[in-house]
Amino acid sequence: MTEKEPYQSLEIKDLEKKLDQLIELYNCVLKENDVLKLKQEALVREKAHLLEKTNLAKSRVEAMISRLKTMGHGS
Repeated sequence: MTEKEPYQSLEIKDLEKKLDQLIELYNCVLKENDVLKLKQEALVREKAHLLEKTNLAKSRVEAMISRLKTMGHGS
């Protein structure tokens, strides 16, 4: 064994440790990304549902206003 071999062995072990940490972090980011995508999809669906409800409410209010105007002209 030369003098450099133990040092190189330590460098390799350090690189392996850092690589393992990087892989672990990468996997965490992938999981977080999946969760965020699911939340985004749920929010998009919720937004569409709320827009639908808003449009329905708007139509009902407009119909009521129209009936009130008709009632006002009839008296």
